[in-house]
Amino acid sequence: MSHPLAEAAAHLLRDTVISSTPLHGGDLSEVVSVTLAAHGTVVAKSGPAPATEGRMLRAIAATGAPAPAVLAMNDRVLVIEALPEHAGLGAAGWAHLGRSLRQLHASTGPHYGWPEDYAFGPVPIPNPTSSNWPDFWRSARLYPLAQALPARSSNRLLSLPLDDFLPASPPASLLHGDMWTGNLLANGDRISALIDPACYWGHGEVDLAMLCLFGNPPQCFWDAYGPLSDGWPLRRAIYQLWPALVHLHLFGRGYLGLVEAQLDAIP
Repeated sequence: MSHPLAEAAAHLLRDTVISSTPLHGGDLSEVVSVTLAAHGTVVAKSGPAPATEGRMLRAIAATGAPAPAVLAMNDRVLVIEALPEHAGLGAAGWAHLGRSLRQLHASTGPHYGWPEDYAFGPVPIPNPTSSNWPDFWRSARLYPLAQALPARSSNRLLSLPLDDFLPASPPASLLHGDMWTGNLLANGDRISALIDPACYWGHGEVDLAMLCLFGNPPQCFWDAYGPLSDGWPLRRAIYQLWPALVHLHLFGRGYLGLVEAQLDAIP
């Protein structure tokens, strides 16, 4: 019997399942490789909001940055094209990622936020409209997750003078929103797709900070992306606070040290 996601994908595409194989989909969704009679091999994915994710992938593709084609979607399943992937990311691949993110971030929106809210599993991602970037980062990202912290750490976070540290109105770049190497498909020396997005419009450095959370890209990535404004190390710590808080909420107090390390990096 084929996987329920495979059957859901076949129903949307009016096709027949030949075979299906579960793939690694992370902690928050199921992903299945599906071979269909007419469409060949596709990928079917569940998640907190598959149709919302599909619209985000289409937004990324519209910028010219690499993204899988969205074949079908509804509130149960997202069906995307299957793309080749090889392990590892060499210097040319890192440089292509830098150019791809620069291209993504060159596309800007009318304000900060996004037309739809989203979620990482049980962790909501509110995306209200805002014209002030520090206000958005404060009210839509950091403050909603502060209650998971011990009182001392929560007070430190709530007292951060974000208006002094963050630009008030950087370009409202299209962000991937969950940018780490697990959300890339690499094919040889190129990135074949950015996947698993949590898009919104915001400061492009947010994606860069997330990419640096568990390691630092090589210099060829930074050369390809282009120079950053003075004060990047401080902003990086502020932007890394949010994914650290998300990890704390999702996976427990083992990530409290990661949150406090970011707080310690902020004067």
